[in-house]
Amino acid sequence: MARRKFKGRAVDGVLLLDKPAGVSSNHALQDVKRLFGAAKAGHTGSLDPLATGMLPICFGEATKISAFLLDSDKRYRMRCQLGSTTATGDADGEIIAESDFSAVTETAIRALLPQFTGLIEQIPPMYSALKHNGQRLYKLAREGIEVERKPRSVTIHEWVFHGYDNGVIDLEVACSKGTYVRTLAEDIGHLLGCGGHVAALRRLAVGPYHENMVTMEQLQVLAGQGNAGLDEFLLPIESGIANWPDVKLDNDSAFYMRQGQPILVPHAPTCGYVRIYHHQEFLGVGEIQDDGRVAPRRMIQAVS
Repeated sequence: MARRKFKGRAVDGVLLLDKPAGVSSNHALQDVKRLFGAAKAGHTGSLDPLATGMLPICFGEATKISAFLLDSDKRYRMRCQLGSTTATGDADGEIIAESDFSAVTETAIRALLPQFTGLIEQIPPMYSALKHNGQRLYKLAREGIEVERKPRSVTIHEWVFHGYDNGVIDLEVACSKGTYVRTLAEDIGHLLGCGGHVAALRRLAVGPYHENMVTMEQLQVLAGQGNAGLDEFLLPIESGIANWPDVKLDNDSAFYMRQGQPILVPHAPTCGYVRIYHHQEFLGVGEIQDDGRVAPRRMIQAVS
């Protein structure tokens, strides 16, 4: 029986792509995967085609921490255009309603933001990837079908007001996973009495990542010079969970941990997830059990 040919090279690490506007997150992922010649890669949370900014791409063994990045907080810079509502909640959608925004003031906008701070509820937009009876909502929306969506709780940690000029609000928002910025823009416009939509959106941070993004253009230039230049942009796997506490194992404990056995580690945290190390080697993700032992959850194989 002929052996299957190995496709792609083994690449392990996290790349912080500055996604360009006008392309889907999956399209950007496939382009980056091809440039790296990587065997395995995945992104950690879609950005709308209109949006730009941080799209962490996990290669190889780093895909084991992608779920934790999906669950992490995000930060966005957004421009909300008042006076018009669109079918999609952003500038890519057809305008379905228009209203006068001339009475809106900066004072009114600032006074409104506390209502959208802390734990709030959002109704997910029809143009989203959520499923209803096995079908994506955006596919139903394209067929002109609207279904009832249950409100979801999200947390808005912080707003930064950057300015207001001629119907355009410039804001920065730090929020929990699952927050729809398009819905925030629509709700703000609704309460201001004139409607609104996202005119521009840029993701500034994901979890512990808030800088060191690389553009597609930079990657394309480096790809023509070999893999070494590309790989210099890769961050360590454990950087994606940098805010977690560390647990250091001795030789015996590391052996049993690699066998999948929970172990008792002196002075370990009493609950939650931890990063597991043997000397300077990152072994993976552990979780503190009720009995105080550290249980392996997502172990990392020897990386290239």
